[in-house]
Amino acid sequence: MGFISILSQWAIPVMVFLVVLYSYIKGVEVFDTFVEGAKEGFQTAVKLIPFLVAMLVAIGIFRDSGAFAIITKLLSPITERVGIPSEVLPLALMRPISGSGALAMTTELMQTYGPDSMLGYIASTLQGSTDTTFYILTVYFGSIGIRRIRYAMTVGLIADAAGFIAAVIVCKLLLT
Repeated sequence: MGFISILSQWAIPVMVFLVVLYSYIKGVEVFDTFVEGAKEGFQTAVKLIPFLVAMLVAIGIFRDSGAFAIITKLLSPITERVGIPSEVLPLALMRPISGSGALAMTTELMQTYGPDSMLGYIASTLQGSTDTTFYILTVYFGSIGIRRIRYAMTVGLIADAAGFIAAVIVCKLLLT
């Protein structure tokens, strides 16, 4: 275990050093290349700002309009019937939309029910087994100009639903 720990601590610095050394040997202007890459990164970040603003506004409208609470209330009788706690349903709905919003909901669940409760386990597992699908589609697809996201969004949401259901089942099987 000690060797793996030391290897993991030194892996990235050694790899960076080897890349710089190899570039120097090949005659590549390392600093100039780095600056060019940083310029491209900045331009990409500027291109993403309108997509991020649009997504954040849509999330705010969705949440503040009460639609989020209505959907949660409509789905909770169905999910409770199949054994999914209604307390984690808002988290499952928020996770594909916003990672920070989902993290805030997870924190609230932890503070209310405790990290060692079944809801805490499910919320933690759900955080690790699902992704921020809409954020990913907005940022990555927006940065390269992909506008037709129908199939990617469908697959991403199916994967999120599978991750949510698996989180509930695995936690209930292993931790009860």
